[in-house]
Amino acid sequence: MMPAAPLYPLTFQPIFKDLIWGGRRLEGLLHKAIGPGRVAESWEIADHGDDVSRVREGPLQGASLRDLIGSRGEELLGQGRSRTRPEQFPLLVKYLDAHDVLSVQVHPDDEKGRRLAHDNGKSETWVIVHAEPKSLIYAGLKRGVSRDEFAGALGTPRLEPLLHRFEARPGDCVMVPAGTVHAIGAGIVLAEIQQTSDATFRVDDWGRVGPDGRPRTLHLAEALESTDFAAGPVDPLATHREPDAGGTREALSRCDYFALERLRLVAASSIGRDDRFTIVMCLGGAAEIIHQNEAVPLRFGDTLLLPASLGRCEVVPLGGEVTLVTCLVP
Repeated sequence: MMPAAPLYPLTFQPIFKDLIWGGRRLEGLLHKAIGPGRVAESWEIADHGDDVSRVREGPLQGASLRDLIGSRGEELLGQGRSRTRPEQFPLLVKYLDAHDVLSVQVHPDDEKGRRLAHDNGKSETWVIVHAEPKSLIYAGLKRGVSRDEFAGALGTPRLEPLLHRFEARPGDCVMVPAGTVHAIGAGIVLAEIQQTSDATFRVDDWGRVGPDGRPRTLHLAEALESTDFAAGPVDPLATHREPDAGGTREALSRCDYFALERLRLVAASSIGRDDRFTIVMCLGGAAEIIHQNEAVPLRFGDTLLLPASLGRCEVVPLGGEVTLVTCLVP
């Protein structure tokens, strides 16, 4: 039997989602080859239902992420396996183009996700890549909004004033725990890192109709059960830059499912760990990831997966500053 090909920094074919609120900016801004029509989401790394990423380049080209976990899970994931579904990649990584405002929605926690949606729970983090002037993020309910007040406002113009909102700015990082009522406003492109789940309960759709001319389905009972009414408003995270050999590092969001860090580099540095995988998203500039004297290019809008077996890899900026967001399972 031939030995398995060594693992290396992996890039995947994106999985595009045509949703009613999508546009064309994933092509113009992030250089995605989306083809004709609108695209709302680019699933960069996915292992959910029928949506499974496949390796884009190299000796493992065409291999599915799910098969790699089944055959080489320890090399790939290290200690980054899901505690509840070790056979499934624990995170879903995507870019979103909100040409129009998304519905007002809420995601369940793990227990409610299994019970109400037959899925994992869904906590997520957004990193704003682009925002048109006065674009809004809706995140959480205003302080003091009760379940009864929220329930009484459903389906009426009284709902929107109950939502906490702020103007989006490029670079903002917003942690959206399960149970947070939220919506992404029109004019925003963002990177999203979340639990592997598609459990979403729609609260309100701004009077919009679907492609069939009928209002889209709402999930009011599930949303009311899933909402954390004690959580209150959510704002962008306050962050602090720390020096790094090649620039700066900045801790972003952290929860039981993922921990994010932002690197702004003007010189060579290193990323990756030998005990768990690392996801790398390039949110500005360009770089090369060096592993065993092989260079893997990384440009604005690209995402790659560093298997745990690689350990530390060198990252070299190309032509100026590069901004990277890294993610691992704590």
